[in-house]
Amino acid sequence: MRAALRWVLALAVLIGTASTGTASAGAVTTAEPGVPDIKERILDIDGMRLIEEKPVSGYRFFVLGFQQPVDHRRPWKGTFEQRISLLHKSEDRPTVFFTSGYGLNTNPARSEPTRIADANQVSMEYRFFTPSRPEPADWSKLDIWQAATDQHRIHTALDDIYDRNWISTGGSKGGMTATYYRRFYPQDMDGTVAYVAPNNTNVRNNTAYDRFFRNVATEECRERLNGIQREAFLRRDEMVDRYEKWAQDGGYTFELYETPDRAFEVVVLDFVWAYFQYQDEADCLDAPAADATTDELYDYIDQISGFAFYTDQGMLPYTPYYYQAATELGYPTLRTPSHLRGLLRYPDVYHPSNAVPDDIPMPRFDRHAMKDIDRWVRWRSSEMLFVNGENDPWGAEPFRVGPRAEDSFVFTAPGANHGANIAALTEDERAAATDAVLRWAGVADESRPSARSAGGDAAPLAPYDAKLDRPMVERTPIGLP
Repeated sequence: MRAALRWVLALAVLIGTASTGTASAGAVTTAEPGVPDIKERILDIDGMRLIEEKPVSGYRFFVLGFQQPVDHRRPWKGTFEQRISLLHKSEDRPTVFFTSGYGLNTNPARSEPTRIADANQVSMEYRFFTPSRPEPADWSKLDIWQAATDQHRIHTALDDIYDRNWISTGGSKGGMTATYYRRFYPQDMDGTVAYVAPNNTNVRNNTAYDRFFRNVATEECRERLNGIQREAFLRRDEMVDRYEKWAQDGGYTFELYETPDRAFEVVVLDFVWAYFQYQDEADCLDAPAADATTDELYDYIDQISGFAFYTDQGMLPYTPYYYQAATELGYPTLRTPSHLRGLLRYPDVYHPSNAVPDDIPMPRFDRHAMKDIDRWVRWRSSEMLFVNGENDPWGAEPFRVGPRAEDSFVFTAPGANHGANIAALTEDERAAATDAVLRWAGVADESRPSARSAGGDAAPLAPYDAKLDRPMVERTPIGLP
């Protein structure tokens, strides 16, 4: 049968939690007389440039540019500037190394491990995401080892200043990135917390995703969503006409997918996946019935999938992801479900290489890259924590740890989607995960009774801050993990 690729964007931005705690440290530390200011020390690092400093209560926040080799194997071949940010609390605190796996959030914000350990936070923009892209771009230098080595050089540059424990983290593609970094440089970090990280080890066998969609939620919910999806294809012509007119009026184009009709097919195929990635199961029956008006169905699909993302303007900013999915990371495929048989027109449109401009050379897919990562996690990793969501499609093929993986955990938040985090775990697992983060950060002794939850379990050391602590997955256009 034909396989239909579902791409779903979950730009992992930052990790939030609704529990409360007591801060172990108050305001940001200031330099003593005669001691260089933290900004001076950072800018003394070779290749570091200040882009801007932004005010934030209790911290110093810097957006920086750091010179990286285009090719870490041949550093003399040229450099590019990679953006990073630094949320500075104190040189006496642990440090969390965060990446979304995509671009850089240039506003102050904290990941969940940063709050738990009351830590500093370094965040990195993934190579080849604008503006952290070499010019001209040699796309053959975009791979997981090069990106991991970017992180290694940043850690090495900052480790003399931030010499306490380090933890790497990220969500979705950022969780994948944190895992790959740990595999190639296992001694850099004292622990890794990877949220909702897909583990596509075999693009030719993705039956796990088929099983997921046969069993997720209730039968009534699945039938409601499948009915909308089927009806959209039955009304394809009038919906595509509307899509095309909207694009013309807004100046959107379809060079990547060639026609609005091809793009429409991907939008609608992504609909059910997108629903479970972002929405709550409890809201499923609030979706329109299959006999709703065409306007109602179109608007609902737009709300869940987002027609705008499948235009050139929506997809081109994420070319680096599609390139990696087609060359190393892999991608989920599903059999065409029975309710859509006979309704699809473009069996070859769902490969990620179709989302890469034609002028970018595409090497063969590396079938060994993800298998190597998976073997390392199962048999050689240590101090790893994977957090997944029960209703998240990306969790259909999760990372697993074997008996030789030391001090490592895989937890699943019940009923959670792609926004799963430690705060959403069951009470026992939340306590175990929080304790692990505190131990790896080297601050377990600070989890005194005043900083513990009502039940006596370890709790975040820093209190919740609505301005800094944001949801792990902020709703963004669909198309990527």
